[in-house]
Amino acid sequence: MSLGGSIINPGKINTGFIERFRELVLDRKEKFVIVCGGGRPVRDYQQAASRLGVDAKGLDKIGIAGTMFNAELIKEVFGKTASRKTYQKPQKTRFGKVLVAGGWKPGCSTDKNAVLWAKEYKATKIFNLSNIDMVYDSDPRLNKKAKPVKIISWEEYRKKIADKWTPGMNTPFDPVASELAARYRMTVYVLNGRKLDRLEKALDNKEFKGTRIEP
Repeated sequence: MSLGGSIINPGKINTGFIERFRELVLDRKEKFVIVCGGGRPVRDYQQAASRLGVDAKGLDKIGIAGTMFNAELIKEVFGKTASRKTYQKPQKTRFGKVLVAGGWKPGCSTDKNAVLWAKEYKATKIFNLSNIDMVYDSDPRLNKKAKPVKIISWEEYRKKIADKWTPGMNTPFDPVASELAARYRMTVYVLNGRKLDRLEKALDNKEFKGTRIEP
């Protein structure tokens, strides 16, 4: 799972969501790798740093630090069912129910980390939990007539987003991660993570409100 920081901390830590998310995960039979994003505080720090002249690599480093703060919170909430530490570099390791990770290297969002973790464990599905409901055929913030897309190929999806990563960019799944996911023939489920019933349906291969990006 790529767990968006916009859900963990949209300006205030969403303890209610975290409690419900923990309950859902612990009730499932699967094991999970959860890669945490940064959220609103990271964007605030990055905006301040940008005004102070920090370059793109430095902004990404600040973002990575913020993801690790969130990852530590999520790991501790899962207690003994979680990995013994929070991870950065994707790697094969033994863990119980949940492994929690944050950002690793500059030049991408934690979406790429989720793809790399999936590759390590030969997983073909990534569940991308953010604050948006679906992928649209155009930016709904700019086009009021934008239409939601239920299923889209990587080829078509990548035509709709920027080619390059910029720190703090807003896109359902970042361009660097998308290139890798397409290459490894993975399927990404884009859904509103706050609506956990949608996640359960997606996990159970049932009809859900969201978008499936697939090979």
